Parts: sequence; C-alpha cells; structure tokens
Amino acid sequence: MRKTFAHCLAILLVGAAFAHGEDQAGPSAAPPQAKPGAIFTLWPLFDYRLSPATSYSNLSILGPIFKRERSGDTTRTAVRPLFFSQSAQGSGDSDILYPLASTSSGENDSDTQVLQLFQKHVERAGTSEERHSGMLFPFYISGSSDKYGPYTSVFPVYGDIYERFWRDEHHFFLFPLYGRTVKKGTTSTNWLYPIFNIVSGEKESGFAFWPLYGQSHKNGVYEKRFALWPIYSDERLGQDTDNPTRKLYLWPFYASSESPKQSSTHILWPLCGVVRDGKGVAVERDFLWPFWMTASAADTSTERYLPFYAESKTKEGSSRWVMWPIYHRTAIDSPAFRQDKTRLFYFLFHRSDESWPQMGRDRAQSAFWPLYAWKRDEDGLRTLSMPALVEPVFWNDGVERNLAPLWRVFISTWDDQGNGAMSILWNLFWREKRGGESAWELSPLVSYRFTREGSEFKLLKGLFGYATAKEGTSLSILWIPFGI
Repeated sequence: MRKTFAHCLAILLVGAAFAHGEDQAGPSAAPPQAKPGAIFTLWPLFDYRLSPATSYSNLSILGPIFKRERSGDTTRTAVRPLFFSQSAQGSGDSDILYPLASTSSGENDSDTQVLQLFQKHVERAGTSEERHSGMLFPFYISGSSDKYGPYTSVFPVYGDIYERFWRDEHHFFLFPLYGRTVKKGTTSTNWLYPIFNIVSGEKESGFAFWPLYGQSHKNGVYEKRFALWPIYSDERLGQDTDNPTRKLYLWPFYASSESPKQSSTHILWPLCGVVRDGKGVAVERDFLWPFWMTASAADTSTERYLPFYAESKTKEGSSRWVMWPIYHRTAIDSPAFRQDKTRLFYFLFHRSDESWPQMGRDRAQSAFWPLYAWKRDEDGLRTLSMPALVEPVFWNDGVERNLAPLWRVFISTWDDQGNGAMSILWNLFWREKRGGESAWELSPLVSYRFTREGSEFKLLKGLFGYATAKEGTSLSILWIPFGI
C-alpha cells in the first residue's frame, strides 16, 4: 500500500507533458519531427518546462520567486526581488536588489557598482596589462592613467586623480584647505575652496577672492572679471577664434552676449529678452524664460507658453505640449529612423511607435498605469501583461527581469503566425498554441493537449484520463490506463 500510494503521488506531481519554449508564457516554433518536450507542474509550488527542439528549459518555484532558465547558450537565474544573473559564452551580468547593485563581466573585463557610488573595474584581466580602478564616491577613488600612471584619493585627507571628472589632474590636501586642478595646460589652485583661487598657465594668470572680486586672462584667448558674484561679471571669450564673444551680466537687471554669429540682450532676466543672428534678425524672444518664449531659424521654430501650450519643430522632428503635463507628443521623421510618442499626464499613459524604413523593421509599445503594459518587438512578437505598476514610468531590462514578474498576474504573448501563450496567476491557468498543436491546464483540476500524434484529457493530474492516438484510444482511472 505504501509503494502504491508513493507511486500515485509521484504521478500526481509530474502531471502532463508538452513542449514549451517561453518564459512562463510565450510562443515558439519547433520542427515537425522535433523531439517532444515536457511540462511538470504542481501549482503554486513548482513549474518545470522542457523543449529539446529549441534547447530550452525552465524551472519556476513559488511562481515568479525562483527561476532557472536555459535557452541555447544563455542561462538565467533569479531569486526575485533579491537577485538575478545571466551568463552566455564567457560573459555575464547580474543584479542584486535591483537597482541597488549590479555586476557585469566579459572575456577580460569586469565591473561592479552599488548605487553608482561604489564602483570597481578590472580590465585586461590575466594579462601583463591588467589594470584595476575603484571608487567609493567621494571618499575613496583609485585607478590608473595611461599618461600619469596609478593614482589614489582618500577624501578629504589627501588625493591625486588623473583624467577623470572633466579635468586632466585633481590634487587636494585636507579639502577644502587646499586643492589644485589642471585642464589643457590651465592650472587652478584653491585655498579654502572656493574663496581663494589662483589661475596660472602659459601666458595665463588670474586670481579670485570669492564672492567679492576675481579676474583672469590668457593673452589672445580670453579675459574674465567678476565682482560681488553673481551680480557683476564681464567675459571676453574665443578671441583666438572666428567668433569672439563678449558677455556682460548685471544680474538681475541686464545681461548681454555679443558675437559676430549671435547676440542676445535680456532686461530684468528672465522677464524680457531677445536673441538675434549675425544679420541682426531676431530669432528668439523671451517673455518669462524658459516658460514663455518664441524662437525661429531656417529649419527650426519654437513656441512655448507653459503650462498652456508649447511646440518645437526641427528639420526631422517636432514636440508638442498641451496643458502640461496633460498631453505631450514627440515625433522624429528621418530616412533612417522614425518615432511617434504620445504621453498623457506624463506617465499615466504612453504609446510609442518606432521604425527603421531602410531596414524594414519596426516595433511599438504602450502602457496605462497601473492597468497594463503592451509591446511588439522587431520580430512581430506581441506581449500584453497586467497590471503594470512600474512599466509606464521605467520600462527597461532591469525592471523586466527583476520586478515585473512579481506583479504580473496575467501575461499573454502571440505572433503573426497564430502561435501564442497565456498565463494567469503564474500558471494557475495556462494555455499554449504552436502550429497545429495546443495545450491548456487549470491546475490541478483539468488539463488538455492536442498534438499531431493525438489528444489527451486529464482530471486531477491523471486521476481520470482519456487519450487518443494513432495506435488507438485509452482510458485511465486512478492513473491506470485501459486500452479501448
């Protein structure tokens, strides 16, 4: 009796068999004579699916919580929402408590980051040129420069940093007591940053006692001066170019910029201003910049009266706001790429259509928070999922693989060939159709499958079953088959 009970229980656990080739629900195509796959389910504990024809297998435990998937050379493992990893052909990446931390690795490189504040990078690993860099911003930064060699920074005590943060060199000691930066031959030295500053370089000098007064110049290149910053400043820039520019600010009463190519004048900024081209023709008028303004040029124009209305046009695109943020539409129309985007209440609803005319490819997606998310990829595969708690705002690979499966109680996929799959409550009910074959199950009550070889109907995982095949018809009671 014990052996009989164990045998019956094992049969109850393994369930029906049918080829499957998508994550929870998704269509796939298999050759007519492909080796059949299998499905073993016991909802909600586990769900195992195997498709040798497509080199696919997937094991899910407790719905979307645990996942182990193999598709060709790619292996994916997830313990949502804690961890996700993906590896294929010597490369891989992972997420830890997305978006908190992530890692990625290639053949000889690897990266690790935590909120972008901690970063570790290894390149050319295993070679004589192996290099390491790391950062716990802003307290610790290390790395190596091709020009200057290795460097280390321990903020605010002492540090040297090369070719990072928009400068060739950074040096500091007991910051803000002392600091020095170098960019393109210009050295800026600070004491009690930003109060005292000295600028030096080839034919270049300057000083500043911020915010009271400062001046600097480089012969034939620029001149700068300020007093009671930001009230007064006077700059003459680009003297060694074909567009020397003078900028004068008496904030907030007056601001001007004059150059051969463009000039601008603002009075009581940002209330009133005008920008002209080199011919003196007005191209922009500001009434309350950046909210109210108009601008025009040969291929562009802008009208902005926010929050009521705004429209911008370029040679290959346009953007329009109506009662911001109620309605927003943007469009790009070029020979290589086209895009049409519409948003309502910024993220409440959005629709995007994209195409590459020269390649003959297109895709689309839309989402309505928090009801649904829909997309069609370049291959014509469509996916509809509900609800959509994050997708209307942030829809990227990280959300798709770490978070979205946790709340998707309904997901359906289908293609132009009539293949499709649907899953409700993480496969409590699922249905598939692929070519001339189909299957569905309401676990653990009833299941049905139809293949080229025949059909099969089961109650309670096979407690009662009826099947037809080329060899004949069979009836099973208590998992014991009887030929008819």
